[in-house]
Amino acid sequence: MPKKWFFLTIGLACIVFTGASQAAPYRVLTADKVGGDGGYDYVYADVPGRLLYIPRTGDQSRITVFNLDNLSPAGVIPDVKAHGVAVSAPSHHGFSSSRPVVMWDARTLEPIKTIAVDGNPDGILYDSFDNSVYIFSHQLPNVTKIDAESGSVKGTLDLGGAPEQAVSDGNGHLYVDLEDKDLIAKIDAATLTVSGQWSLQGKGGTCAGLAIDTKNQILFAACRNPQTMVILSTDGKILAVLPIGKGCDGAAFDERTREVFTAQRDGTLSVIREDSPTSFTLEQTVATVKNAKTLTLDSKRDRIFLIAAVPGPVPTKVVPPTFTILEVGRDGDNS
Repeated sequence: MPKKWFFLTIGLACIVFTGASQAAPYRVLTADKVGGDGGYDYVYADVPGRLLYIPRTGDQSRITVFNLDNLSPAGVIPDVKAHGVAVSAPSHHGFSSSRPVVMWDARTLEPIKTIAVDGNPDGILYDSFDNSVYIFSHQLPNVTKIDAESGSVKGTLDLGGAPEQAVSDGNGHLYVDLEDKDLIAKIDAATLTVSGQWSLQGKGGTCAGLAIDTKNQILFAACRNPQTMVILSTDGKILAVLPIGKGCDGAAFDERTREVFTAQRDGTLSVIREDSPTSFTLEQTVATVKNAKTLTLDSKRDRIFLIAAVPGPVPTKVVPPTFTILEVGRDGDNS
C-alpha cells in the first residue's frame, strides 16, 4: 500500500522543542488515510506478530487489522464492538475489550470463542507474568482476569474507582490509574487483590495514560489537567511533574530509547526523556492531528502509531474518508 501524505482540515502545527537532544527530532513519517466508518478508541501493536489492531464501533462494529511494517490491510474480525485489543504471544490468542470478550487465533484472525463478562469493558492489558489478560471497566466489576490459554475467567476485582490504562512490571504486579480518584492502584496478580494505593496529591487530575519503566520501577501517569506525573512504583513517591498537551488518553515507554510518549486530543505527542532514574526532560512536542488521543508503540522499530479522524455529526461517528493511521518516528531509525 503506497504511503500518502495528507492534512486533515485542522492541519499540522509546528514542532516544539523544550529540551536538548542529540538525536534527530521525531516527526510524522506517514499519515495513511485508510478511511472507514465508525468510532474508535484504542490502537494496539502486536509486535511479535507484526500486526496493528484498530477496533471500530458503529453500525458495522469490527476490529480492523493492518500489517505493522507497511500498514497494508491484513484482515477484519467482524461483529465485535470493542474498545481495545490485547494479544498473548505464547498462546497465539487475541482478545477484545468487549461484552462478550471475543478470543481469536492471532495467526489466522479466526474467532475461537466468546467469553461472558460483566461491567462495561474499556481498557485491556496482557500480562506475561502468568499469561493472563485483564479487562478494565468503569462499572463493577472494575477488573476481570482471563486465562490467555484457555479463555476462562480467573476472577474479578473491585478497585473503588474508574480504571483507565494499566501496566505490568512483569513480576506479578499491575498498576492502574483511577481517573476519577486521583489515585494509582497496585494489584497483586497472583491473589487478584489491591496491594497498594498512591495519591497523586492533587498534582495530577484525571490521569488516563500510564506507562512503566520496569528496570527502574518508575511509572509515568499522563493526566488531562494536563501534565505527566513521574512516580516510583515501589512506594508512590512523586519524582517529577512535567507539562504535556491537553486531552491525553494513552502513554507508552520505550525501554531502548528511555523515552515516554503521551498522545493528546489537541493534536500533540509529548516526548519525555528519562535522563536518569531521577532526572526527566520534556524533550519534544510533536504536532500530530486533532483527536489523535491514543497510541501504541512498535518497540522493534521504535515507531509510535496513533489514530484520528474528523468527528461526525453524532457520537461514535466520524467522517469516513478522514480516518487515518499516523506513524511517528525519527528519520533513519529502524526503518
